[in-house]
Amino acid sequence: MDDTPPKILGRPRARIKTMDAAVAFVKSKSAEVLAAKIAEVGAAEDAITTDSQVGDVPATGKVPRRSKPRKESHGLMPLHHPNRDFFLCDMFDYALKDDGVSMEAPIFSLSTKADTSIWHWESKDSLRAITVTPSVKGRATQFDKDLLIYVVSQMTEALNRERPDAQTRVVRFRVYDYLVSTNKPTGGKEYQRLQDALERLTGTRIKTNIKTGGVRVKELFGLIESATIVEKAPDDESMIAVEVTLSKWLFNAVQAHEVLTINPDYFRLRKPIERRLYELARKHCGDQTRFVIGVELLQDKCGSQSSLKEFRRALREVIEADTLPDYKLAIDNDKSQVVICMRDAKKLALNMAIKIPIRGGLAQ
Repeated sequence: MDDTPPKILGRPRARIKTMDAAVAFVKSKSAEVLAAKIAEVGAAEDAITTDSQVGDVPATGKVPRRSKPRKESHGLMPLHHPNRDFFLCDMFDYALKDDGVSMEAPIFSLSTKADTSIWHWESKDSLRAITVTPSVKGRATQFDKDLLIYVVSQMTEALNRERPDAQTRVVRFRVYDYLVSTNKPTGGKEYQRLQDALERLTGTRIKTNIKTGGVRVKELFGLIESATIVEKAPDDESMIAVEVTLSKWLFNAVQAHEVLTINPDYFRLRKPIERRLYELARKHCGDQTRFVIGVELLQDKCGSQSSLKEFRRALREVIEADTLPDYKLAIDNDKSQVVICMRDAKKLALNMAIKIPIRGGLAQ
């Protein structure tokens, strides 16, 4: 048996211990060993960034030299609104939601350029298929999806509070509130980008056999049926408030609570492929200890149109940057697989304690 460890990339100070975890994984083929090792690394990293930096000042009065703090960004976008306005607090202090069906099926383009080609995707079991036809503006992009996540989150919160307006497909919101909640600057360019996103979302048409809320929508539809600027600034043409009408397909998913909570740092991920990988990790791994998927199948689920070689390169860059919230990725080159593990060391250790068998039964 080849004992060469899978190539696992990560932060430099954790690489040695992470490689130990990789070797243990290959030798034992045990998910529990890999998860336990990663939990050990996570605990060690926490000690480096907290215990070594916090403590009482010695009697000499000299402050001990501190280790370099871990960079907050890790390649993430800056947090544009760390201190939100007071009147926004109640409005945004709830969980962000993403609809499960678009997390599963690769609907949105990963390209940053206008993608005007017709896109067709079919699951490996041939039970689910979707055809996306863009307008001349191009297919809706992974960044355009920010608007849908925001609207779905608003509607889900209304449902949870049993508000009557949750029963309508029409959602009205202030543009400024949307920009703040999705971690975008509030300059004039962002208003133009939102208008472009609305045009792509309404112009992108979908045909699918995938049901939402147990119902199949047979007609050709857009994720957003329509969008209207309902209020403009008095001194220019900037949007103040927008009204959108969701498609029946997406509305049915929200009404059936076919949504998942996502980490707010999703909006700080810079690359479309990073956002798509996070969605798949959240959808398939969730709160499990780990999830394993073949590289080719992962490429298919991402909706990447690049070559397999180029996709592997992009995947390695994401692993090296180590930016995904809640999850860590690793490549097992021998098996051509990607291992997704939860990042939280405490949750990982707790899952391990529940699942690892011991004499006389299961660990309590």
